[in-house]
Amino acid sequence: MACIRLGSKSEAFRLDGQSWHCSSGLASDVTIRIGEMSFHLHKFPLLSRSGLLEKLIGELEQEDGSACVVQLGEVPGGAKSFELVAKFCYGIKIELTAMNVVSLRCAAEYLQMTEEYGEGNLIKQTEAFLNVVFANWTDTIKALETCEEVLPHAEELRVVSRCINSLALKACADPKLFNWPVSGCNSNDAAEANQMWNGIGTATKPLPATDNWWYEDVSFLSLPLYKRLILAVEAGGMNPNTVAGSLVFYAKKYIPLMNRQSSFNDANHSKQGSSMSTPSEADQRALLEEIVELLPSHKGVTQTKFLIRLLRTAMVLQTSPSCRENLERRVGLQLDQATLDDLLIPNMGYSVETLYDIDCFQRILDHFMSMDQSSVATSPCIVEESQLVEGTDSLTSITMVANLVDAYLADVATDVNLKFPKFQCLAAAIPDYARPLADGLYRAIDIYLKAHPWLTDTEREQICRLMNCQKLSLEASTHAAQNERLPLRVIVQVLFFEQLRLRTSISGWFFVSDNLENPENPDGVLALPKSDGSYRAHGRGSGIEDMRQRVSELEKECDSMKQDFHKLVKSRRSWNIFCRKKSHYTNARSGTHAS
Repeated sequence: MACIRLGSKSEAFRLDGQSWHCSSGLASDVTIRIGEMSFHLHKFPLLSRSGLLEKLIGELEQEDGSACVVQLGEVPGGAKSFELVAKFCYGIKIELTAMNVVSLRCAAEYLQMTEEYGEGNLIKQTEAFLNVVFANWTDTIKALETCEEVLPHAEELRVVSRCINSLALKACADPKLFNWPVSGCNSNDAAEANQMWNGIGTATKPLPATDNWWYEDVSFLSLPLYKRLILAVEAGGMNPNTVAGSLVFYAKKYIPLMNRQSSFNDANHSKQGSSMSTPSEADQRALLEEIVELLPSHKGVTQTKFLIRLLRTAMVLQTSPSCRENLERRVGLQLDQATLDDLLIPNMGYSVETLYDIDCFQRILDHFMSMDQSSVATSPCIVEESQLVEGTDSLTSITMVANLVDAYLADVATDVNLKFPKFQCLAAAIPDYARPLADGLYRAIDIYLKAHPWLTDTEREQICRLMNCQKLSLEASTHAAQNERLPLRVIVQVLFFEQLRLRTSISGWFFVSDNLENPENPDGVLALPKSDGSYRAHGRGSGIEDMRQRVSELEKECDSMKQDFHKLVKSRRSWNIFCRKKSHYTNARSGTHAS
């Protein structure tokens, strides 16, 4: 830490209880009182340096020559700063450092210690040293922290703004270019040998060339000063990702609830708890609302996981509705980057019905769907099952969200308190074209029907209309055809589309067979699939024979499915007739007993 020594005389002040005395051998003729502390001094050294003291002592000077008493309760920095001021007036050795220069600068201004009252007065000396402090990152941080003690005076003298501008300039600059001598405010490397930089002795290491080198240093600032610094670095053109990173660091440090959502962060929180007190819920609430307002609005700058964590914490701390709405909108704009575990937000309070906050997820989804629709295809399309390869780049953001919604529905469908309209509304929010495959929605619907057996036939019909049976995979179609929880109409549709798919496959094989017999293909070589998925080449005769065998197998499978379908329909009709006869018989018996 840089420092400058002023004065040349040895120590001549001694403390006796709550009083300072100057052991110069002369009797004190003026007493300065600051709070409970008294300074028994001499008029001449003070009058030759301070315009305010000259005025006050002149007004209070006694005619009989007795010592006058001056009250200075409003001096910036209090008795601690005035002690250094008094020593400066006497020419006693003092040190200007980043920890005391701000309060001394404000005290010098308050006491009117200008060049009119002596060359090289305290205002000039502290101003010169402030320029040295502003050249060093760590010293500027420390000076800015001390501004809290004399904030109104430091604001009036623009010391706060000058500190912030200096820090913002260094934070936005290329560290490789300037090589600012920086170390964390909480670093354990203070014992390292001093390094020289621009002629100033420091005990700091050169700045690591990373974008987050300044996060920890500025995290020691109070929220008002930190907020002003963030606004300054944004105005300086800093990358929004870097700004968001600093805000994330600051939030995790001062909002313990943010850290309780992961075991790793819990460990960090327990370590921090021993060195810093936990802020009250009111302070955490105010801090979270400020952080949300400061977060860059660019999509993707702040991780979706962190935004959802902020939203959960905002619910626990009961922040303002505008704050929670802001977070829901931010999450909605980048919902395609979220994971299912993050979105399973527990319901808060005791009067809630469902385990998870379905309404919150619905609002987040609505924000996503209300985005610029020009980036989403506006016409539905049917994608062949063979074209869907998991993990390919062809999945659009809305398709990713559709898969996320289907997984969310399947997870919350087991909740018996989940009302039918909410499930239906959430499933219907995704358009049909966004689901190339309907297996996920079918699974969610099946789970919901199983967990809610009391649904009426009409409700079952309505919920199954959300599913496009034509987009079910072969495995899902096979399951649906045997699913007794589904309405009969849905099973008929599943069987119909499966039969249609088989007919299409058979037609395709006939088309290939015709090509094999085409005289324009003299070699008659066709690559046919083996059982293991590879291909083998056959001549015309063997190719036609294999083709006919495959067509025969497909026809048998089709006939088998038709028989299964007729059996299913027949069994359901027989059961309905039996139920009607039994109901009629029961009614007749009850009528006979009644007569």
